[in-house]
Amino acid sequence: MSVYNELRLEKKLCDAVIRVENVEFYVHKIILCNCSPFFQVLFTRWSTPDCLVFDVPNVSADMMKLFIEFAYTECVPVTLENVQELFIAADRYNVTGIVQACSDLLEKQLTPQNCIGIMKFTDIYYTPELKNKAFLFALNHFEEVAATSEEFMQLSAQELSQIIGDDRLNVKQEKMVFRAILSWISYAAGERREYISLLLPKVRLALMNLENFIECVSNNPLVKESEDCKSILLRTLKAMLDLQTMSFFDSIYYHPLARPRMPSAIMLAFGGWRGRVPTDAIQAYDVRADRWVNVTSNMEGPRAYHCTVFLEGSVYCVGGFDRVERLSSVHRFDLVLRTWQKVAEMHVRRCFVTVTVMDGFIYAMGGYDGEDRHNTVERYQPRANQWTLIAPMHEQRSDASSTSLHGKVYICGGFNGNESLSTAECYDPESNQWTLIASMGSGRSGVGVVAYADHVFAVGGFDGTSRLSTAEAYNPETDTWHAVPSMLSSRSNFGIALIDDRLFVVGGFNDSSTFRAVECFDVEADEWSDARDLETSCSALSCCVVYGLPNLAEYASPHHSVQISEAEEREVE
Repeated sequence: MSVYNELRLEKKLCDAVIRVENVEFYVHKIILCNCSPFFQVLFTRWSTPDCLVFDVPNVSADMMKLFIEFAYTECVPVTLENVQELFIAADRYNVTGIVQACSDLLEKQLTPQNCIGIMKFTDIYYTPELKNKAFLFALNHFEEVAATSEEFMQLSAQELSQIIGDDRLNVKQEKMVFRAILSWISYAAGERREYISLLLPKVRLALMNLENFIECVSNNPLVKESEDCKSILLRTLKAMLDLQTMSFFDSIYYHPLARPRMPSAIMLAFGGWRGRVPTDAIQAYDVRADRWVNVTSNMEGPRAYHCTVFLEGSVYCVGGFDRVERLSSVHRFDLVLRTWQKVAEMHVRRCFVTVTVMDGFIYAMGGYDGEDRHNTVERYQPRANQWTLIAPMHEQRSDASSTSLHGKVYICGGFNGNESLSTAECYDPESNQWTLIASMGSGRSGVGVVAYADHVFAVGGFDGTSRLSTAEAYNPETDTWHAVPSMLSSRSNFGIALIDDRLFVVGGFNDSSTFRAVECFDVEADEWSDARDLETSCSALSCCVVYGLPNLAEYASPHHSVQISEAEEREVE
């Protein structure tokens, strides 16, 4: 193509002249035909064979210059300043390559403030892929969109209904959807009041707690004034009763007032110790439905005392114990294909290993090989499929736990062969050095560690005498630990993960046996609460959170996005 472009610039072998706003561009017909069907029709149907000069209307000379340069170079300088004009012109003349380049830029520039505008733009200039991405962006960032976007207030009632009725709407509490409706109505109350009965059924009212429902919804003047809303309130109360009395059969998902939203992320629990043997089971937790789902793709053999992390769309399962030997092996689980692939092994066997992700690397720390507890650390680069040993820790640690926060790796507790450790340290990749930080208040092996609310939380574990329910948090700015509320149950060797701004602990061992209990901590409420138990008791499992998958729904609890008549709805009730 560079040869053709040189010929064009030198006006050699050109067989056509494109004229726009009295500016002439010498071109080769065949090159422009390859760029857009418009030019093919222009040269073959809308002109005679002897025609040399072609006037093209409704486009600027600057835009035509970009069209022609793209036809010869397959490159186009799309900027925030020219993207709208370029998109419109390229759409009009069917230059699909430029349309795609503009779409790519607009996708990268999506914000809660402009996503609805871009979505409406694609209604005029049909680009289904960009429209879908803008719509999904609005769903995923709905609370911020409703709170900050002027474009949100310009939505039609039908457009708003489509958004808030979608299963994929990302909201933690349904009262936020109701508040968004009220804000939209108040923007033009006189003409929008009548739409409350259209919009209210799109809120999953039965998922609200009764106090919020009565205070926020049933006592709202707009709702009270609408006769149509009264039947919606009655159906909501009936659905709430069904849920509270555990009448939670599958068909409840068809009830538009009670169907949980799709989660934006899923917590996966891998393997673990059940009874006297490790398992290869995978379970998925849907935080919005508060349900566990069995995943059919089992692990590459049973294992316990391993660690899993999510990175670049895949889960990596590192080290552990398969009841026969301590493992150095690492397997990658493709979440879309649901297939396992073995990747490079670590330098040493690591049972009771702890693993975390930072800046695109996987860090594997400490562990036990059957003879020695390790202080060694290695780092995995997925693209190179290579593990590299980095600076060792100050302490030998097996059964520790780790996390990353503000560009540093933190590891806490563990067992050194003699005692449960209260010490903790952090790693700075820039200096390749570990630094001891303030010790925890308790020795903790089999501990759970996670970064949460700009702190490092250390939860539960074994202090050498008993399993702990206590938890504490580390402030990196002050190098101090402080106590936080204790768990409802004491436990060690449990799964731990952060999802939906809550810290979840899953299963574990409680001094006498493995157990099923799951609970979560809300830092704002400063309290622990029960969540849905595992299907079976399990300890020494590993949890991680996955997101951004095209097939995330496959790991969620069943959701039925169907429209049903009022008669069918009454049958469900």
